[in-house]
Amino acid sequence: MTALRNVLALVEKEWRHYFGSPIAYVALFVWTLLYGIFFYYAFTYFLRQSVMMSQQMELGGGPKISINEWMIRPVFHNMAVVALFVAPMLTMRLFAEEKRQGTIELLSTSPVTDLQIVLGKFLAAVGLYGLMIVTGLVNLLPVWYYASSPPEWKPVLTGALALLLIGSCFIALGLFVSTLTRNQIVAGILSFCLLLGIWTLGWADDPSAGPVMKVVAYLGVTNHMEDMMKGVLDLKDVVFYLSFVAFGLFLAQQSVESQRWRA
Repeated sequence: MTALRNVLALVEKEWRHYFGSPIAYVALFVWTLLYGIFFYYAFTYFLRQSVMMSQQMELGGGPKISINEWMIRPVFHNMAVVALFVAPMLTMRLFAEEKRQGTIELLSTSPVTDLQIVLGKFLAAVGLYGLMIVTGLVNLLPVWYYASSPPEWKPVLTGALALLLIGSCFIALGLFVSTLTRNQIVAGILSFCLLLGIWTLGWADDPSAGPVMKVVAYLGVTNHMEDMMKGVLDLKDVVFYLSFVAFGLFLAQQSVESQRWRA
């Protein structure tokens, strides 16, 4: 219970820092704005496709258009890209700012373990990121009210889960990078470059690729969210993301511990 209280206290401390600075408000504004923009363009595209499909059905053919496939799923894919840019914004100051202000020594001498420090900062960033996802989902509520054929709820929930998991992976790695420098701008840039490199691993996915490239493609975070965006929750994809998060937190904990010993 003491460990849990320490972690929750660190989460509260980081949230006060987030909302005591422009970071949380900028991140929420950017996420909600881009969510709204992508939703608007997906909605207009869906309307055009609906008109075309209706005309085809009147002529005796044409498949029935799906709101999930043509509108909601593209929005979630676009927001996964936004997470690539937002995650470094949330993590760049977590350890770098502590080092710059000299408060990392005070934190290191407090009665908390390195793992508790890492978990507290990670959960604070993930909590803010989860709040961003929830605010974005508000844009979808009118669809259930006005659509003649409401979308299926399962792909929406699994798509939101995919956004949360892929963002958690980015935050875990960004947290590790933040332990390596005292400049939060440098931490943000390095985090983005690292996350972009991991993102591009998914581009190696090719049916004709050899065993090595298939392994490389498997490590790409984007390849494991496709089924979840369609409403299919596969345990192997969830385990992959959780393993990715655990690896990032392990690196961050080892980095904090090594700096404690060097000090």
